[in-house]
Amino acid sequence: MQISKAMADLMNAQVGNELGASNQYLQIASYFDGESLSKLAKFFYAQAEEEREHAMKFVHFLMEVGAELNIAAIPATKTDIGTAEKAFEMSLDWEQEVTRQITAMMDLAVQEKDYASQAFLQWFVTEQVEEISTMESMLDIVRKAGEKNLLMVEAYLTHGG
Repeated sequence: MQISKAMADLMNAQVGNELGASNQYLQIASYFDGESLSKLAKFFYAQAEEEREHAMKFVHFLMEVGAELNIAAIPATKTDIGTAEKAFEMSLDWEQEVTRQITAMMDLAVQEKDYASQAFLQWFVTEQVEEISTMESMLDIVRKAGEKNLLMVEAYLTHGG
């Protein structure tokens, strides 16, 4: 194995974290689908797919460095979405947590002088800047529009938001 057991353990945990995020974004997408807000649903379906892709990046990296894949149990999704604002608050909180997880892995990679993991994780560091920025912007837009004006958010997403 080309990475430490500690790094492999963190990356295996991250596979589960990313798959859990994918499931949560599917849950949120279905909430918006149920509210007939198709653009918001599409936004979260795309987020769900992106999180699955992130999980697969970790899987492939683990395989490339000769580590074992051990996916932990993935917790059930939160189903009490209730409002668009809450959906984006949950999403922003999640992306901030993922950023902490990626940072912890990068800290370990630096400490261990694990340059392969550092190079791999750099993509995620950059990705998390984008993810947090997107969720902060969307939360701000939803708050400005208000729950009664979510069709304005739909229009915003239709015209290049």
